[in-house]
Amino acid sequence: MDKGKLKGHAALWVANIVWGLNAPIGKSVLWSEANPGGVNPFALSVYRMVGAALLFWTVSLLLPRERVARRDIALLLLASVFGIQLNQMLFLWGLSLTSPIDTSIIATVVPVLTMVLATLFLREPITWLKAGGVFLGCAGALILILVSQHGTGHSSSVMGDVLCIVSAVSYATYLTAFRNVIVRYSPVTTMKWMFLFAAIVAVVIYYRPLTAVDYAGLAPRTWAGIGYVVVCSTFLSYLMVPIGQHHLRPTVVSMYNYVQPVVAVLFTVAIGLDTFGFTKAGAALCVFAGVWLVTKSKSRAQLDADRLKSGN
Repeated sequence: MDKGKLKGHAALWVANIVWGLNAPIGKSVLWSEANPGGVNPFALSVYRMVGAALLFWTVSLLLPRERVARRDIALLLLASVFGIQLNQMLFLWGLSLTSPIDTSIIATVVPVLTMVLATLFLREPITWLKAGGVFLGCAGALILILVSQHGTGHSSSVMGDVLCIVSAVSYATYLTAFRNVIVRYSPVTTMKWMFLFAAIVAVVIYYRPLTAVDYAGLAPRTWAGIGYVVVCSTFLSYLMVPIGQHHLRPTVVSMYNYVQPVVAVLFTVAIGLDTFGFTKAGAALCVFAGVWLVTKSKSRAQLDADRLKSGN
């Protein structure tokens, strides 16, 4: 495997390990009847978008300036709508209404959607190896989630689940429809523009929930959770994903979603809320095997090259 692909895989490991912890940590930050000291999901969306925008623009000042074509600015605005605004806002809104377990299950549809959308937008073939890897990883993730022990107080919600589904569709659309513009520029350049657009929209639409938060009454634990969501699961993860997009195909990038429930389960085991047995070990192995199979599947360019060779 070349250095570029290794870099892409390493970046996606970092992003999805961080996101694997985001559902339980994010849930602990959001307001609910069981957690009256939390914050509104719309306010947390503003924190994520504004905080990440400030961080990306600050980092960009330390790097060589990269010009972005006007046409690409418009495409980055659309990418921001699908990859950040709808994805993050709907996810947090849905998470505030439903359980982290439901959000983890719903996240398993992203690679399936991405595989289909990559065929439509990028003419990437659906090979037996790719399809098998996607569904093997999906099966492993679902088994892992369903056999895990879950705490009380996390009731499901149809509306919350629907919001998370739309969020998943939005993210899969971003990975496929806007890949060409994302790989054209450095990760910091693409993210600073996308989060700038997202931050402006978020402040304009959600300024009332933002001002309604009782900041003096927030506990240090809540502030720490907000810090994790902004710095780690937003700035760091969204810095890593474009690196993966530069070196790997959309379906491979999306397959790392299956790592998130593995991380979430290992986290609950580490803090003593769950146990790890043969069933979970087998499910985790299915996830990693699925990622490996999709990585090994051939792209459209590779299949075209094989046809040319066989034709000669």
